[in-house]
Amino acid sequence: MARRDEQRGDRRNRNPEEERDSEIVEKLVHINRVAATVKGGRRFSFAALMVVGDQKGRVGFGHGKAREVPEAIRKATEEAKKSMIRVPLRESRTLHHDGAGRWGAGKVMVRAAPPGTGVIAGGPMRAVLETLGVQDVVGKSVGSSNPYNMVRATFEALKAQSSPRQVAAKRGKKVSDVIGRRSDGASAAPASQEAATADAEA
Repeated sequence: MARRDEQRGDRRNRNPEEERDSEIVEKLVHINRVAATVKGGRRFSFAALMVVGDQKGRVGFGHGKAREVPEAIRKATEEAKKSMIRVPLRESRTLHHDGAGRWGAGKVMVRAAPPGTGVIAGGPMRAVLETLGVQDVVGKSVGSSNPYNMVRATFEALKAQSSPRQVAAKRGKKVSDVIGRRSDGASAAPASQEAATADAEA
């Protein structure tokens, strides 16, 4: 009985930050062995690139370097958690609009996709999009295949994403006005329904 009371007490005293960390998904994107030439030979260390996210619209990446692989991964994970960004998602499954990002020689393109498409992307881009929580998206890398440049370029593309609510706030209009002005001649009913969804997500 006393043991059950202790377990209940542990649950009550649990820090909200610890609960948030338990929901975070971690993915190792790349690990590299680095050699430094010193007096008496070469000293090896490891560099790790990690991507973390809560699969609900928050994602971050980090780089860590240490003499051992687990320590390098731990450092990269801590840095990634500190640098997490929030990306607005449409219907909690895809992006609001197409985008492109560039970092150095790395160039990427991301596109919103209809339900059932899945995550069509490879390598570091896939790791970022999956930890972000996107279910339907098309990604393409058209530049360098360097994982560091690809990850940073993907983050630049995600940072440029904006929701209808954010656009409406900048223009001083209602969400329904922003969504209703479409070139494809969509009816007002779907536009108002999507506006309500955007308000609910925000």
